[in-house]
Parts: sequence; structure tokens; C-alpha cells
Amino acid sequence: MSLRRVFFTQRQILLVIAVFILCPYVAGCASTPYEYQTNLVPQTEMPLEEGESQIEWGKQKRFLDGIGWVVGIPGKILLWDRRIDNHRISPETEVALATYLEKNNLDQVKVRINQYDPRGEWRRLRKNKSVSWGWRYTAGTLTALHYTLLPGRIIGGDNYNPFTNTISLYSDHAAVALHEGGHAKDFSSRKYKGTYAVATALPVLSLWPESIATNDALGYLRAEENYAAEQEAYRVLYPAYATYVAGAASPLLPYGDIVIKAGAVIPGHILGRWKANEVKREQLARLSQSENHQVYC
Repeated sequence: MSLRRVFFTQRQILLVIAVFILCPYVAGCASTPYEYQTNLVPQTEMPLEEGESQIEWGKQKRFLDGIGWVVGIPGKILLWDRRIDNHRISPETEVALATYLEKNNLDQVKVRINQYDPRGEWRRLRKNKSVSWGWRYTAGTLTALHYTLLPGRIIGGDNYNPFTNTISLYSDHAAVALHEGGHAKDFSSRKYKGTYAVATALPVLSLWPESIATNDALGYLRAEENYAAEQEAYRVLYPAYATYVAGAASPLLPYGDIVIKAGAVIPGHILGRWKANEVKREQLARLSQSENHQVYC
């Protein structure tokens, strides 16, 4: 075995250990008590236009969405969920995100569900005065170009763009949608949004906003007492966070990014299912106590 291969194996082991350590403490558990958004940094510069819907859907295109489904197969395998990048979002997922945005006072966030609208995104970039013009026309322009030239309608990748204050959703999974909502909530509380966006795009530092969004989604579901959805969230958000850890580490490691993610995602799945079962046990214990109380009463 070559020294290069030994070195790579050792780094893989260290990465797996890091995922085990980071997932339960950084990617987090459902934090209680949950804090709904009350201290928004004012964003009166970019309200939705009169008659404009906060949530817009892309027109159904079976052939195009079929290509997107195939392109999204690696994500489906990594997170072991066929709803990832399936480009067929259900009304239930839309309602879950819409309710989250309403309860967190995020009425200026635009949501594009499986939609490709580069003209609309360039317009929102220009109008978003909550981000300084310097960042909008440098880093923000790069995000708009990426959206235009590499359409998520084909390549997938649920995301929140702070430079346009837009959530783009391609997966039919409520926890994924809430995670992106968590990013919007995080940025809404930041005064220097452009600086925060650029700083947290750097390797390793990028894990910080991901952990905030993951914690917020889990905490929200716990506060709403939606325990079934909380269990599903742990199963997908923990392995997803493991891929973020791998992505942050991959520039420092040899070989392909997908290989690193495939190795890192396994402990994420193990931890996610362990936490999901823990939530299930808590719910059963709560129901048992309730039933006993009723009997004694």
C-alpha cells in the first residue's frame, strides 16, 4: 500500500471522527425553548410588489424535471431519501414552509418552488438594499450568474440566496424546506448581511450557518410538537450536515468530493437515526404518562 493511500485513509478516519463529534453538538438537537423571530433587522427596502405572491411555482415540465431527477440521484443516495431533488414538491411541503415563514415574520423572503426565473432573481439582486451595493455587485453577481448558468431546475440543490433573499426549493421534504427557512431567519437578524454571507462561505466557517439552520429547523418542529416530522428531520438533516463537514474538509483532502461525502455521511445516518429513535421514545413515554394520568383522574 502506498504512503499516499495510507495518508488518505488516516485523513478519512479523522474526518469520520470529526463528523461523530460535530453532528450531535454543532448540528445540534432540538433546542428549547424555541425562539420565534421577533428582532428582525429592518428590510423595508425590498417588500414584495403589490399582488406578488411570496411563493411561486415553476411550470410542470416532465422531460426537464425527469432530467433533474436523474441528475439528483447522488443526493438521493447520500441522504437515502428519494424525495431529495425530485422536482415534485407536494402542497404539504409548501404549507410547512409557508407556516414557518409566517410564524417567524419572514414576509419579505421569496420562495421559488422548482422554478427558473433568472430575470426575477437579477431584479431582486438589484432591489435588495439590505445588502450593500459593494457586496451585491461582486459576490451577489456571482450567485446570480450561478443561478442563471447552472439552473437548479436541472442540477437541483435546495438553497437560500441572501443576496436576493430567495429560497429555491427542489426537494419534497419539509425538513429540507425548514432548513432553508432557517438560513433566511439567520440572515434576517444580521446587520451586515453581505459580509456575513461572504465570510461564512469560506471553508470550515461555512459550517456555522449550517448548524444554525439545522438547529432552528429541529427546534421549530419540537416547539410545534410535530414529533413525526422531527424524527424525519433528524434522519435527513444529520447526514446532510455530515456532507457539509465533508465539503468543508474536501479542499484539504485528495481525491473527489463525492468520495469524501460518501464516507462521512455514514456516521451522520447512524447519529440521525439514533436521535430519531430517541424522539420516538420520548413521545411514547409522554403518551404513557398522559394515559396513566387519565386513569388516576
